[in-house]
Amino acid sequence: MRKKLLALFLMGAMVTGILGGCGSGGNEKEVSGSSKSSSSPQESGSSTESSGVKDGVIVTMPASSEPAEGFDPAYGWGAGEHVHEPLIQSTLTVTTTDLKIDNDLATEYSVSEDGLTWTVKIRDDVKFTDGEKLTANDVAFTYNNCRDNSSVNDFTMLKEAVVVDDTTVEFHMNTPFAIWPYTMAVVGIVPEHAYDENYGQHPIGSGRYIMKQWDKGQQIIFEANPDYYGGEIKMKKLTVLFMEEDAALAAAIAGQVDVAHTAASYADQDVADYDLFKVATVDNRGFNLPASKAEEVDGLAIGNDVTSDLAIRRAINVGIDRDEMIENVLNGYGTPAYSVCDKLPWYNPDSEVKYNLDEAKQILEDGGWKEGSDGIREKDGVKAEFTIMFHPSDSVRQALAEDTANQLKELGIKVTTEGAGWDVAYDKAQSQALMWGWGAHTPMELYNIYHTTKDGQQAEYSPYSNEQVDQYMDEALRASNLEDSYGFWQKAQWDGTTGVVQDGDIPWIWLCNVDHLYFVKDGLQVAEQKIHPHGHGWSIVNNVDQWEWGN
Repeated sequence: MRKKLLALFLMGAMVTGILGGCGSGGNEKEVSGSSKSSSSPQESGSSTESSGVKDGVIVTMPASSEPAEGFDPAYGWGAGEHVHEPLIQSTLTVTTTDLKIDNDLATEYSVSEDGLTWTVKIRDDVKFTDGEKLTANDVAFTYNNCRDNSSVNDFTMLKEAVVVDDTTVEFHMNTPFAIWPYTMAVVGIVPEHAYDENYGQHPIGSGRYIMKQWDKGQQIIFEANPDYYGGEIKMKKLTVLFMEEDAALAAAIAGQVDVAHTAASYADQDVADYDLFKVATVDNRGFNLPASKAEEVDGLAIGNDVTSDLAIRRAINVGIDRDEMIENVLNGYGTPAYSVCDKLPWYNPDSEVKYNLDEAKQILEDGGWKEGSDGIREKDGVKAEFTIMFHPSDSVRQALAEDTANQLKELGIKVTTEGAGWDVAYDKAQSQALMWGWGAHTPMELYNIYHTTKDGQQAEYSPYSNEQVDQYMDEALRASNLEDSYGFWQKAQWDGTTGVVQDGDIPWIWLCNVDHLYFVKDGLQVAEQKIHPHGHGWSIVNNVDQWEWGN
């Protein structure tokens, strides 16, 4: 441990040199600019230097959080599958801290009885940061562009966005989509007049912040939009530094940042002048269990003769001690996971199970899986063994896979762990288990995991199909309003007879929700966070405009 701390302090000295002696957001010393840029953060900074009042903040994020395609909603910024609301652009709606829907640009919205037309009225007092007025034309353009070009989200349900007048837009749908308000909460509106292939590199929006500087691979500097139509922006400047967890910790030790993302393995560090800040998440970890028999389709292995046995899947679900995993792998920083949507409005609490090793063994016995001379159970000549893959760069997923393997030995199930890059893991997951990360502010996460694909054969990420589960999710999308859809999503999980929980098909095993952890500088008041989705990145700054420095 002493060697580890020494290495971190040495790294802190290196970070100090790289950052050029940056101080807390709003202090006289700011992050030094990159040689790539013509302006430095000092030149583009907030007014804190002259006023002496802190109204800026420096936050670290993983390097993977830097948007490769820039700040364009069509290519991931804001509208990604698990991501956040954008800072630069406005959205039509927003999600509240309890994951309900509120208005942003929208003043009201409604849906037709057949669910095929959404009508949205928008504010008439909003301007883009180049001075041009935001109208329904920009909204329609944004959504039609996402429909045609989005690389991160599914917009196949949208037929066309149509302008009715300057403040009214209609969304004509190919199929009913009751959860459309959740889509409207993440898609940032771009200006039609200023949009081209370079937009993501030089974004213009109407949101809370303006991107002032981007030194790729290093930092992004945002400043408050002086013409923002919403409430007061308390934090006038946000500097985001991209670095891995060890470098972020070093930066905190050196006092060079205000918020540093960290991992459970570092959470026990005592960093002077910082407190550990923990955020609850639906950032879950779990693994799929292919639920169909092994076969080969077009040269690809599909299904698994062991995991396709329902007794195996049910025994694993109750035979996993999630609390032990959280304590030993996450150092206590997590909560048990029983579904992909724990704690969300559409969660069905019937998903929850209690750890019971004896019950798990009895399920296997009753299912015909008898313990062999080598301790591994067998049934009809098939040994109870399979592989769990993990991404080789993710130490937490690897540790969870290893812990799973160790725990399942007690059941007489042999698990082999294997590193697999994403270039092969998706295909291999059709026949093997893979340690995944999921969790989003939309019920579509359930749909994407459990619903059969359009060809009607199996679910996309792991072989599984249940017509009744499909029907409930289809009914959820056809519901007359968002709130009515929740019940159908819950029935897809379990209706008392069938579903994806323990007494149903249990085609996925959910292990834990990983707490998001941050070292926060003394005096900084981080606003109340909504539950974070998958991804330890931009979610923390969703409400940075409401953060404050204390006296």
